Amino acid sequence: MPRHWALLLITAAVVPGTLLFVLGRWGDTPAMQAWRTVCLAITVQATPFLLLGTVLSGAINAFVPERVFTRLLPRRAGLAVPVAGVAGVVLPGCECASVPVANSLIGRGVPPAAAFAFLLSAPAVNPVVLTATAIAFPGHPEMVLARLAASLLTAVVMGWLWLCFGRAKWLRPAVRHSGHQHGRSRWEEFRLGFQHDFLQTAGFLVLGAMAAATFNVAVPRSVLDTFAGAPWLSIAFLAALAILLAVCSEADAFLAASLTGFSPAARLAFMVVGPMVDLKLIALQAGTFGRAFAVRFSAATVVVAVLSSALIGGVLL
Repeated sequence: MPRHWALLLITAAVVPGTLLFVLGRWGDTPAMQAWRTVCLAITVQATPFLLLGTVLSGAINAFVPERVFTRLLPRRAGLAVPVAGVAGVVLPGCECASVPVANSLIGRGVPPAAAFAFLLSAPAVNPVVLTATAIAFPGHPEMVLARLAASLLTAVVMGWLWLCFGRAKWLRPAVRHSGHQHGRSRWEEFRLGFQHDFLQTAGFLVLGAMAAATFNVAVPRSVLDTFAGAPWLSIAFLAALAILLAVCSEADAFLAASLTGFSPAARLAFMVVGPMVDLKLIALQAGTFGRAFAVRFSAATVVVAVLSSALIGGVLL
């Protein structure tokens, strides 16, 4: 055997072990332990709702006739947007679930503006989220009402904005079959649709969770206290914090309640923006509808959500 083969064998035996040792020591540091904990917590917290959303998406695609949606929604897209926004009240899911469902609705003939209104409202105004908000803010029912009103306002306004200014070239839905094909098993179509949506969205969920965990570890607590004093600056800061932390909508009210140094309007903005725009949701939207859509839609949603929070917060809180 040539001498260089012996060197390669020694390298193959020594280098992986050395790397594992170094990475293991580095991974035992408090910062890396915190990073792993946050990343795993976000992923585990969101996965059941992602599973719920992809199951619902596959069921809609395989079992629900297209005529059902044409009968339930008004024919005029402008009226279909608020109806779809209010429909988000009945779905107990988070933002991870809403993306594949909205994609399936578009594939079933629902106007994109109505589907996007549902995408934004469902994770923010469903009964589970509103109940969690009431528990997190005991004795303050006005916070629950403010969250409901600001979230619905944002969803409806964004639906109308897409209706007026949206471009088909910005939207690149995932290529998939929509609806039942004659001669094929509906259960097989359900399995294929579920498999496609879950595998695609799960990868982007993990990427978003990793980005959020990095922010949690890298930004010190003292930075949060710096922005608490200025009203508008605190609203903008907590909106940005909601995007970066990527907390599931079923749990974000408890984190908002803990931010006692900030104004009620700022904490409202945290709860309105988070379920509509965060790192994992942007990644999910980019993977499902395309990067051009995700960038434009997310940026506009943040602006509308912050203004809605400031308006509703100023009136109710």
